[in-house]
Amino acid sequence: MYRILIVEDDTAIAQAMQRQISLWGLEARCARNFRDILGEFAAFEPHLVLLDIMLPFYGGYHWCAEIRRISKVPIVFISSASDNMNIVMAMNMGGDDFIAKPFDLNVLMAKLQAILRRTYDFSSQAETLEHQGAVLNLSDASLTYQGERIELTRNEYRILQTLLERKGQVVSRDTLMQRLWETDSFVDENTLTVNVTRLRRKLADAGLTDFIVTRKGMGYLIG
Repeated sequence: MYRILIVEDDTAIAQAMQRQISLWGLEARCARNFRDILGEFAAFEPHLVLLDIMLPFYGGYHWCAEIRRISKVPIVFISSASDNMNIVMAMNMGGDDFIAKPFDLNVLMAKLQAILRRTYDFSSQAETLEHQGAVLNLSDASLTYQGERIELTRNEYRILQTLLERKGQVVSRDTLMQRLWETDSFVDENTLTVNVTRLRRKLADAGLTDFIVTRKGMGYLIG
């Protein structure tokens, strides 16, 4: 059973999400000690975190950064502060998705289930994709280059996997968005740009410059 940690200080919203998540056969826990979210995370060992931005003591960005130091578990921000600046900040801090309040609980569950499937339903067969010496291992979602491991978020891994599977072909932004979120109906397109930019920076830092090429008005391809 997948475990979901809800970090939301509005009790009514937190409990409503907990009830809905439980109805779908998942285990949900609402955080109580907002001074020590990392402790609650470590004790519960969730498969996914729902994280509000505005919290007592320390904000959601702080706790996202703390969680990212020890785990790649998917983090979904939930907030009424859904302007572009906050969405970009959430993605840059290591978030995997952003859901604006108020939201429909059924839409919330559809997104959570899609993220859980994509994150944990890996193929049992070990398989790799390679280009220019960079090896993406599909069995454990790891990327290595010249003996060094490059840490990827879930979204970065999916982007790279999709591009490598279509090596030499231009992959449209719509295709990437569908691969990441299965539907682009509830996604701000800017989040894709942020994730591609962050992935490129990681690749360049490892020595893989110009690994992902932009075709203006068309999409991206592996160069």
